[in-house]
Amino acid sequence: MDNAYNTVSVLGFKVFNDDLKNIPVQGEKSRVINCSISPNNYGLTVKDAEFKKTLQNTDFLVLDGVYFALASIFLLGKNIKRNQGPDVYKHFVQRMNETSGKVFFLGSSEKVLGLIKDRMNREYPNITVGTYSPPFKKEFSDQDNQEMIDAINAFEPNVLFVGMTAPKQEKWSVRHRDSLNANLIVSIGAVFDWYAGTEKEINPIWFKLRLGWLLRMIYRPEIFKRNMGNTIIFFRDLTLILLRLKRQPTFSNV
Repeated sequence: MDNAYNTVSVLGFKVFNDDLKNIPVQGEKSRVINCSISPNNYGLTVKDAEFKKTLQNTDFLVLDGVYFALASIFLLGKNIKRNQGPDVYKHFVQRMNETSGKVFFLGSSEKVLGLIKDRMNREYPNITVGTYSPPFKKEFSDQDNQEMIDAINAFEPNVLFVGMTAPKQEKWSVRHRDSLNANLIVSIGAVFDWYAGTEKEINPIWFKLRLGWLLRMIYRPEIFKRNMGNTIIFFRDLTLILLRLKRQPTFSNV
């Protein structure tokens, strides 16, 4: 990540701690914004070395939720700026609407993508929208990946939004960024369904109160149950580091 941006290095990750307006769109190629660092995803990185390297090699790693910031507050005495997935999405589509930009959505089903495109056309009429629904499978073949890359490059978006759930979307974005003709590649996961209206959107006030996780738990309890083990790993490691029983990991993007 460019040293011109404010970041916080904590638990082995360099987290973006700046205003989104400072991230340029035009003039740069294939820089990745992953809205991904959270207690759950920290737990995943402990078990998945590739995912850890993916997040460490992300150009702009921003908070997914806000509770990973607890580690920064407790260990460094610094809070981390709240730039959550919905915030990132709205920021960049508003900028693209102001500049008549091109936005591409990669992920989800044709139905969801159709709903997204319809709403985008109503709310952001100056944006040219492209979409591609990849096959629903655990691992993409080389042909699958090439077809996605070809569709994106034929469209030449300013902003590419990727919604495949973590850690698939993050790995795909970083792995293929050098082959993509896009200015920014942004993984935003659940925002696809929220914006399409296929899942209930959380009112922004809950994010401001830092209680978005509570609404997610109520709306999708199966996700909370699935993520519990990874979240426990985060709080376990944070507690051990605070008690000086474990050394804090250092950042590495090698």
